[in-house]
Amino acid sequence: MQYAYPCNLIPDHEEGEGFIVTFPDVPGAITGAQTREESLLLAEDVLVAMLAVYVQQQREIPTPSPVADGQELVAVPPIAAAKLALYTAMREQGITGDALAIRLNLSDSAIRKLLDPDCYSHISQIMRALRNVGRSLVIEDRAA
Repeated sequence: MQYAYPCNLIPDHEEGEGFIVTFPDVPGAITGAQTREESLLLAEDVLVAMLAVYVQQQREIPTPSPVADGQELVAVPPIAAAKLALYTAMREQGITGDALAIRLNLSDSAIRKLLDPDCYSHISQIMRALRNVGRSLVIEDRAA
């Protein structure tokens, strides 16, 4: 799955200036700022933070919907996206953190860090874990 979500960038008429950003697929991911550019930068942060809450609460990661007219696309940074892919694969296959820890010969705390989108992990560790659950990581680029 590609972890890039459409967002609505709404002029903040109540404050008279600035923008409010919401994500239809990720309820609770709301932010805003004075400028469009700053709002979109903060949108990435709030998106990752809210998806981290989904992981902490062991909820299903929402599938991004297609981008509609007037929406902007906000991509989850690559390391966080890889972690979300690992979490999703584990969830789909019923693999617990304890089971993955045994498979990879890692501690429970190392697995928690490996699954936390807010915590740094080396990409090779995430790729190893993904391979262990039968997945691979593919990175692509596209025009901005």
